Amino acid sequence: MDYETFAVRVEALRGRLYRTACLYLGSQSDALEAVDEAVYQALRALKRLRQPEYFDTWLTRILLNECHRELRRRRRFSPAGEDAIPETAGPDAYDGLPLKEAVGRLPEDLQAVIILRFFSGLTQAETAAALDIPQGTAATRQRRALELLRLELREEELS
Repeated sequence: MDYETFAVRVEALRGRLYRTACLYLGSQSDALEAVDEAVYQALRALKRLRQPEYFDTWLTRILLNECHRELRRRRRFSPAGEDAIPETAGPDAYDGLPLKEAVGRLPEDLQAVIILRFFSGLTQAETAAALDIPQGTAATRQRRALELLRLELREEELS
C-alpha cells in the first residue's frame, strides 16, 4: 500500500475511529489525540501490513491499543476513588445517561465488544479481528454483555 492510498483510507475511517475513541476515553480531546497517535503508528508500521484488505481492522486495533494505553495512564495518575466513568462523551456517543453508565460498569472485555459492535458499527467478524479473539468468543461476550446491560437497565427502571 502506498502513502496516497493510506491517506485516502485513513480519511474515510477517521469519523468511525474518532467515535470509537470518544466512547472508550470519554473525552473529545483525548479521542483526537488517540486517533492522531494511532494514524501515526500505523503510518510508521505500514510496511509491515501484510494484507491490505484488513487495513480497517488493523488500524482499529492500533487505535484500541492507544486507548488502552491512555486508560492505563489515567489509572496510574488519577487519585484513588475517582469515578471510572468519564464525565464527558463525544458527539453521537451514548444518548441516554443510564446506558452510558451501564456500559461503563461492564468488564473491560465486554465493554470493548459492545462499543465496537454497536457504537462503532463494526460487524461481528470485524469486532473479533479488532480485538484479536475468535468470532465465537466475540459472540459470547456480546451476548453476555447484552444480558448484563438488560438486567442493569431493568433494575434502574424499577428503582
